[in-house]
Amino acid sequence: MADSGYINGSDLLLMAGGKAVGHCTSHTLTFNSETKERAVKPVASAAKGSGLWKGKGVTGLSMSISAEGLRFYDETENGYEQIAPLWGKGESIEVLAFKRGGDKSPYVKGLFIIDSLEETSPAQDDSTYSVSLSNAGEPEVYPGKAGGATQGAGESGKQVSK
Repeated sequence: MADSGYINGSDLLLMAGGKAVGHCTSHTLTFNSETKERAVKPVASAAKGSGLWKGKGVTGLSMSISAEGLRFYDETENGYEQIAPLWGKGESIEVLAFKRGGDKSPYVKGLFIIDSLEETSPAQDDSTYSVSLSNAGEPEVYPGKAGGATQGAGESGKQVSK
């Protein structure tokens, strides 16, 4: 994998419950901010209409992850057959997002809940699955966290923070 130029999506991997998501065709990480707007009356000496702008602040953070994959009879990673029992336990699982070869230095790591697991099996076509997860508390590693990752692993395999 080259460390310059555009990043190929196949070089970014997702691990759920201790194994990579099997025969994954894509995954999406979404970083969410809950916000609150505040409208305050301007000081008495302010011009008419100066109170049109509202302030906005972050009141909470959350992450959601979705992944899609192909069902495969001889799956050796975490495909549908392996993820379904994880969902059935109703417990949080550890999830990592990392560059290929960088599972020791993930850019996201934490406990997540499997919100949904869906199987799609059209006639005469590949059977697929999709899984949706959401954080269960503050992740251990995420962009912007002190001591966490912001850009993934650099050439040395160490975290690069900006």
